Formats: sequence, C-alpha cells, structure tokens
Amino acid sequence: MNKIYLIADTHFNHGNIIKYCNRPFSDIEEMNNTIINNWNSVVDKGDIVYHLGDFILGDNISDFVSKLNGKIYLVRGNHDGKSINFYNNIGLEVVPTKTKLEEYKIILSHRPLENNQIPDGYINIHGHIHNAKLDDSFDPSKHKCVSVEVINYKPIEIENVKKEG
Repeated sequence: MNKIYLIADTHFNHGNIIKYCNRPFSDIEEMNNTIINNWNSVVDKGDIVYHLGDFILGDNISDFVSKLNGKIYLVRGNHDGKSINFYNNIGLEVVPTKTKLEEYKIILSHRPLENNQIPDGYINIHGHIHNAKLDDSFDPSKHKCVSVEVINYKPIEIENVKKEG
C-alpha cells in the first residue's frame, strides 16, 4: 500500500538558508544531494508527498522534481511564486493553501494557522518557521511543524506526525 509523507521548506538551491537556519551542510550541492537522497530513502515511486511550501529557489525546478520519488502535492509557500500552471506542468500538483485531510484530522498549510482556524479535533501541519518555536499565542497541541530542520531533512510519514507531537 502506498504511503503518505509530509515535508516543508526544502529550499533547494537556496544558499543563504544554510546559514540562516544553521543547516549542517557546507554548501548548496551537499544540501541538495542530502535532501534528495534522504527523500528517496523513505519515499517510494508510488507514494504521495505533501510538500508544505518553499520547495526551491531558481528556475531549474523540473530537474529536482524528476529526481524525487513519489507524487508531489505542493501547498505553495512564500517562496513558491510561480504560477499554478507552471508547477502543475512540471509534475507538482498545487493544492489549496489550507488543505484539509479529513481521514487524518489535519489541515496542511505553509504558515501556521491561527488557533481559531483549526477545528476541534484537528491539528495544523505546517512549515515556514523552520527550527524556530511558535510564539505563545499558538496552542502547541494544535500545531506540528514539518520543516526539514525538525524532521531530520527527510519526509515524515503522515501516521507518525501526531505521534511525534
């Protein structure tokens, strides 16, 4: 049976993110290769990956999509400025900025949702904050960050997200 994975903030080709988030890579090439290898070590070709934004900087996006296993659904982040048609044409399927997965009682977004935007019994799975902590106005029981820095630079299986909360 195919599995579903979540990941955010890969920031492929973004050199400044290494320093900004204290990523353990010496350069862009090492970062890109490590994330691709980690991704493919857990995701099979028939699996589904929800990428919660900030996929890549630059224009060679299709080169990266072709190297990654799985069907990738993109919740666009603040660095994903291309058109929906552009992403769809290169193999990423753009989904709404607030995607609800009823079966799992989760809402996917790039930026963390306000507490009042999350229905009772649901949690918000998001990226955007990388390895920073949410401020005190966010209920930690309603939020889970899947930025690469907090999930060991590889996609996390959807069933494990709530367990690791």
